[in-house]
Amino acid sequence: MAEEAILGYLEKNEQISDSGNFAAERGFDHNDVVNVIKSLHGFRYIDAQDIKRETWVLTGEGKKYAAEGSPEVQLFLAVPAEGSISKDELQKKLDPAVFKIGCSQAGKNKWVEMGKQVSRKVQNVEDKVKDLLLQVQNGHALSKEEIGSLKARKLIVPQTWKGYSVRKGPNYAPKRKKAATDLTRENLQKGDWKELEFKEYNFNAKGQPAEGGHLHPLLKVRKQLKDIFLQMGFEEMPTNNFVESSFWNFDALFQPQQHPARDSHDTFFLEEPSTTRELPEDYVERVKRVHESGGYGSRGYGYEWKREEANKNLLRTHTTAVSSRMLKALAEKPFAPKKYFSIDRVFRNEAVDRTHLAEFHQIEGLICDRGLTLGDLIGVLHDFFSRLGMSKLRFKPAYNPYTEPSMEIFSYHEGFGKWVEVGNSGMFRPEMLLPMGLPEDVRVIAWGLSLERPTMILYGIDNIRDLFGHKVDLGLIKRNPICRLGIS
Repeated sequence: MAEEAILGYLEKNEQISDSGNFAAERGFDHNDVVNVIKSLHGFRYIDAQDIKRETWVLTGEGKKYAAEGSPEVQLFLAVPAEGSISKDELQKKLDPAVFKIGCSQAGKNKWVEMGKQVSRKVQNVEDKVKDLLLQVQNGHALSKEEIGSLKARKLIVPQTWKGYSVRKGPNYAPKRKKAATDLTRENLQKGDWKELEFKEYNFNAKGQPAEGGHLHPLLKVRKQLKDIFLQMGFEEMPTNNFVESSFWNFDALFQPQQHPARDSHDTFFLEEPSTTRELPEDYVERVKRVHESGGYGSRGYGYEWKREEANKNLLRTHTTAVSSRMLKALAEKPFAPKKYFSIDRVFRNEAVDRTHLAEFHQIEGLICDRGLTLGDLIGVLHDFFSRLGMSKLRFKPAYNPYTEPSMEIFSYHEGFGKWVEVGNSGMFRPEMLLPMGLPEDVRVIAWGLSLERPTMILYGIDNIRDLFGHKVDLGLIKRNPICRLGIS
């Protein structure tokens, strides 16, 4: 409608001198008229010249006084026509800001006598401030003195009004002809392409910026770790089953059924399917026997092992469940030394804090061979972590149900300024390995750590929730370089 009105008016008239007046006379919103003028000017249907006018508009305080009256008049009207009122009583009748300003202005105008008691000095007053504010609101011009008085009280502020004056342009037409952007098959078949006006190509226009992908720090460190394992001759284990049975997750690792980790406060158990469908029965029987009465030089745990506990399905609490499956499969063939590793997600029902999450990534490595010792484990760990850029290591004796001896691994965190536990390690117990059918002289050294903690150390991040989870700042990912350098 606005476009038709502008082009139609220029067909019979030389110019539109003021877009604001043009919009008001025809009942258009001025912003709509301005948008149409800009579009027509871009296609040279019209030529437009800027118009700027300085106007005054009421502030929020000015609008309030224009509606309710100035503070000095409100205060004057609150004072009784005859007699007086205490200052405290008068203050209770008015808004605190109105009372403060009203006292100052009414006293300055000599309208009231101020003291402990307040009384009128004149019978009637005129609210000139309200009248001036209403004139500004209605678009009337004021004198410099009147503008100055309102401006000094911060009741009005200047505002620049922008509009246009408009004339016909070189491509003027009473009606805009829509320019075609594409030559279609239909245009060619009908032959109307000869009559079409095509939109000009802007060869200087920039296209959409190409969005590149960004690697998360966890993915970069994961790639580094995988490369390190492969360089050291390890083979990756399949870890695509997040759901595991309690048997492979706990029992096969010689972890007793009364262990606190098997409580629902520490482990996510499944409601559907709640139990596993099948287990290797002969192996289950050997595991049951070693739990109840021991064997292989062990006394066992001396309790009644329950099959229903082993059948329960859960979200795996560690990728060692995968290791137990791999070692059992290895025992079913003629023995050959193996190096295995895995990097994947595990789940634990833990309270979330700056160093713990309920879902995280576990890195696991194990070496299975004859005659391995604790010294071999320490040497492999130093080699592994130094390749990652973490040369400051310490080891502390620890207890694990399925490793003996066991060691906690600590690395120095420059951000925390202290030693931080980064993993656990040990030698798998005979009670775990021998029921699988592995030869008696075979030893397995293994270690596990989270992916998140080494990443935090390498990137100087002191809160795990800033690295993994819904609170991660995507800017962190975009600012990180695509690769890490300087790792041997």
